[in-house]
Amino acid sequence: MVDLASITIPYDTLSLISKDVALELSALPLSSENGAVVVALPQDYEAELLDDLRFLLGKKIIVEPVPKDVVRAKIRELYQISVPKSNNPGLQPSIEMRPPKSDSSNQPKNGLPGFELSADGSIVAFVNKIISDAIQLHASDIHVEPYERELRVRYRLDGVLHEVIKPQFEKGKALISRLKIIADLDIAEKRRPQDGRIRIKERDRTIDIRVSTLPTDFGEKVVLRILDKSHLQLDLEKLGFEEDGLRLFRRMIRLPFGMILVTGPTGSGKTTTLYAALNSINEPQVNITTIEDPIEYNLVGINQTHVRSDIGLTFAAALRSILRQDPNIIMVGEIRDCETAEIAIRAALTGHLVFSTLHTNDAASAVTRLIDMGVEPFLVSASVKMILAQRLLRSLCEKCKVPFNLKRQDLDELQIEGIKEGGLYYKARGCQECNHTGYRGRSAVFEVLPLENGLSELIAHSAGATELRAHAKQFGFQTLRGAAMRKAGLGITSLDEVARETAV
Repeated sequence: MVDLASITIPYDTLSLISKDVALELSALPLSSENGAVVVALPQDYEAELLDDLRFLLGKKIIVEPVPKDVVRAKIRELYQISVPKSNNPGLQPSIEMRPPKSDSSNQPKNGLPGFELSADGSIVAFVNKIISDAIQLHASDIHVEPYERELRVRYRLDGVLHEVIKPQFEKGKALISRLKIIADLDIAEKRRPQDGRIRIKERDRTIDIRVSTLPTDFGEKVVLRILDKSHLQLDLEKLGFEEDGLRLFRRMIRLPFGMILVTGPTGSGKTTTLYAALNSINEPQVNITTIEDPIEYNLVGINQTHVRSDIGLTFAAALRSILRQDPNIIMVGEIRDCETAEIAIRAALTGHLVFSTLHTNDAASAVTRLIDMGVEPFLVSASVKMILAQRLLRSLCEKCKVPFNLKRQDLDELQIEGIKEGGLYYKARGCQECNHTGYRGRSAVFEVLPLENGLSELIAHSAGATELRAHAKQFGFQTLRGAAMRKAGLGITSLDEVARETAV
């Protein structure tokens, strides 16, 4: 073990790590030679600390383990740091949360927490704070975006992006490099998109974060998708179904064979709905297997396969292999091409219950999408049993939502058909409880289309989406707009959300 009491450290070596970072990490540089830095660290240091130091110094790290109190005392001596009056010798955080100021361009809007990074502050701590605050606010995504003269960080809260900070532009490269390091990405590769993953353990829960980089004109943009299993809703009754739609969906997912499709844009909750459906029918006597890209959450008792296109494990290839695994129920994360569609449909016709998703605007359009892919209309009509289209609407904050009576001006602005002047609805106001957004949480709205009452016959004869929709309405079919309007009428959401997320 190195004797810190007798060692002399050159000033050039000591200056490799600032005093704040040295105390924060309990790391003392001892010498620099042959492209490596010898660093004294506490004997019980964590492996992640080496990644932090490699990033900060840009060199190989050689560790000299020393008792923690010894290395911290030497740091205080060499950096001439006085011991605080409290019993805790650690530094105060170099990153602070401050209330938003209306006259500062570096502060967030809508009452969200703000950040400040001191000139000699630690990028490591800054990144940790960005991620931890996003988790506390239940953000689904973090966007780190470089522009010509600025860098900004945004959180997606309840489906809407909010700016939280514009760090100093000079910090941009270090911030993005730090994110790439902890996601185990190649920091030297800046020309190609990369995908990685971060796993965070917080008390009794594990949070997975998917990281995606994309080259832009002014540097790499990084998006982090936060997957917190503790917030995964697997109870069908709590997803937002209306009573009749839920009863119908429960009946369909108990069928012995056939295909059930869930449609909607990215981020509309399709995977959550499928996971909740699989969870409700997950029993010891059935074999459930999924093919996903990527696996978002691990489900107990369900076999989950991750697509690996780089080695030829595509949706189609994985589906062929799964059919030899004696499955009862199969979930295909997404139908992207004719080959996958045809294999999935033939599986549905040969005694398997198949769940999958498509990117279409409504339920009826899923039929024409499959046919456009090259699937024969008679195969679609014979295999597909139900199509579910969905959206996520922000729920009004119960603490501050405001009732109002519709006026002619409101009708002209919203351009929503089917509502009359004078009706009672609610709108967002904003309070501390909802971070001044006016909304808290989201609720799904569904367009439930069972292929019954002659719809299968119309599909077999190549009927279009408009014809299918008109026929279904004769039997009580409710569109997404209709379902959303019912939630607005109950005060669950606002008319602004209805207009934003649904179409006529």
